[in-house]
Amino acid sequence: METFEKLDAWKSAKALALDAYRSLKHCRDFSLVNQIQRAAISIPCNIAEGVERNSQAEFRSFLGVAKGSAGELRTQLILAKDLEYLEEDAFVRLWEASIRVSQLIGGLIRSIEKGSLPARPKGSPLKPS
Repeated sequence: METFEKLDAWKSAKALALDAYRSLKHCRDFSLVNQIQRAAISIPCNIAEGVERNSQAEFRSFLGVAKGSAGELRTQLILAKDLEYLEEDAFVRLWEASIRVSQLIGGLIRSIEKGSLPARPKGSPLKPS
């Protein structure tokens, strides 16, 4: 693996975070919106931090945190929908994206556990694609 920016899980998580921010920008429940934003941004950030760590074990640990944040986000999205802060279509889009991100992270975790994930070469460039 060269950089986190090339991982489908990171790309999808980043898109999910942006969508979550945009979908709730007019919501006045600042506490819940803040929690949703923090959970959403935590997912790609933990994937990135894990890639930048020195071992597959650390990467695996950060993927676990990212996957947990995806579950936290889904719970908060359900609450936002039930409180009528999210329209049904926005809820479904965000909820399905969070499931997909969780599945992608799960695939990375399984690859690490099987030893089939290539390591990032030392000194590889860290610029976005």
